[in-house]
Amino acid sequence: MSNEIHATAAQGFSHAADAYERGRPDYPAEAVSRMVSELALGPAGSVVEFGAGTGKFTRLLVPSGARIIAVEPVAEMRQKLSTLLPQIEAIDGTAEAVPLPDGCADAVVAAQAFHWFRGEEALAEFHRLLRHGGRLGLIWNRRDETVDWVARLANIVDRFEDGAPRYKSGEWKKAFEGTALFGPLRHSEFSYVQIGAPETVVVDRVASSSFIAALPADARECVLADVRTLLREHPATRDRDVIEFPYRTDVYVAERM
Repeated sequence: MSNEIHATAAQGFSHAADAYERGRPDYPAEAVSRMVSELALGPAGSVVEFGAGTGKFTRLLVPSGARIIAVEPVAEMRQKLSTLLPQIEAIDGTAEAVPLPDGCADAVVAAQAFHWFRGEEALAEFHRLLRHGGRLGLIWNRRDETVDWVARLANIVDRFEDGAPRYKSGEWKKAFEGTALFGPLRHSEFSYVQIGAPETVVVDRVASSSFIAALPADARECVLADVRTLLREHPATRDRDVIEFPYRTDVYVAERM
C-alpha cells in the first residue's frame, strides 16, 4: 500500500473514532468462539491484535483470559480504545513494524484490518512475533449485498473508494500465495444481524469508513444525505425506528510454519 493511501486512511480514521465506535457492528458469538478455539486462546496465552481500532473485537477476546496487546497506529482510535478498555495494553505501531520482542505471542489477530496492511511485510512481522506453532486469525464483517437496500447502500458508498484497499477485492489474499511463513488459510463463514437505530447502524457505519471520513465536509455530508434518503424511501427501511442490517462474517486462521 502506498504512503499516500496510508495517510488518507489515517486521516479518515482520525476523524471517525466516535462514529466507528457507535456504528460498526459487533461480531457473531459463534465466529468469536471459533476464532478463540482455533487460536487456542486461554489464560496462559498471549495475543497481539493489529489495527485494533476502538476495540470492537478486542473486548470480545477479553473473556478468553489471554493477555491482550492491542496495536493501533491512529492516536484518536487508540485513545478511544484505552478509555473503553483501560485494562488492555494499547500501543502505537503498525502491522509491518511493532516494538515487541520476537516470540512474544501465541496468537496474532486482525479484525476488519488486514486488507490495509502491506501483506508480505505484515506476515513477516507476525511470523517474528509468534512462537513456534502459533496461529494467525483474521476476521471481517461484510455487508450482505444480496439484500436490496444494502446493495443500494453499497452503490452510494463505493463510488468514493478511489482505490482504497477493500476486503471484498480479495487482493489481500495475495500475500498468502506461496508464502513459506504460514500454512494455508482455513475459512469459516457466519451470519450476523446488527439491530439498532438507522442513524447509528447505517449512517454512522458509513461515516466511519476511512474514505468517507476523509472527504471534505460538504462532500461527506452529501454522501450521508444520500444514505438518509435511501433509508427514508426504501420500503424495507422507511418509517422504521429500528432496522436490521445484515452481515456475513468471515473467519480465517493460518498456522505459523
